[in-house]
Amino acid sequence: MNEIAAKFEVIGLIPARWASTRFPGKPLHLIAGKPLVQHVWERCQECSELSEIAIATDDERIAEAARAFGAKVVMTSPDHPSGSDRLAEAVNDFPQATHVINIQGDEPLICPDLIDRLARDLKQDPLLEMATAAVPITDDEDFHNPNVVKVVLNHLGDALYFSRSPIPHERSGGISAQRLRHLGIYAYRSDFLSAFVSWRPSPLEQCEQLEQLRAIENGARIRVILSDEVSIGVDTPEQALEVEQLILSRQQPDHTA
Repeated sequence: MNEIAAKFEVIGLIPARWASTRFPGKPLHLIAGKPLVQHVWERCQECSELSEIAIATDDERIAEAARAFGAKVVMTSPDHPSGSDRLAEAVNDFPQATHVINIQGDEPLICPDLIDRLARDLKQDPLLEMATAAVPITDDEDFHNPNVVKVVLNHLGDALYFSRSPIPHERSGGISAQRLRHLGIYAYRSDFLSAFVSWRPSPLEQCEQLEQLRAIENGARIRVILSDEVSIGVDTPEQALEVEQLILSRQQPDHTA
């Protein structure tokens, strides 16, 4: 296994853009005294399976701030229609990379172990084009919420389908199946990522507004890692305040011992 793993080089890329309808300048919003994107970058520093970590941005303000806290920065075009396109351009700066993990720049509590697990799955299966993650859904409201993306798997742990609808449908008298919430972290084989962004948006992708369905419609295999941790994303200033309180509470010394 060590000889096989030695052939692979997995890099972590953190896309960060200034423009946001609900939260302009979000990557540089201060949370517990640090820019949001710095928290993500610092979590990635705890990973053991990443050869390199970089922030991919189209904005010099983000780039300057990132360099100030020690991050490697890759400048990308401001005209990309999706994060995957930005990722595909950024990975060109790493010709040695066999695989790339797209780490959301607005999840300051992302689990480093989950990132490492995705990297290990890619290394262990050279034919695997793509991987992502999911957590069990325990709340019925989440199961029926179209903003919570659901995924169903085959017996190998690969995705059969992603949907905003509640899947699988539990017909009266049927056997209950596992409800899974998709997490927005993606890992790709570098050559597959280049192919993926060259394909036209697919019918199911456009219907559900879920980019990963393009991969499935083109016959790709997506491995889904199961986790117990839901990383909280920051989409609004109110959510940033909630995350800040969580981070500060974790920094509090434990006086119970």
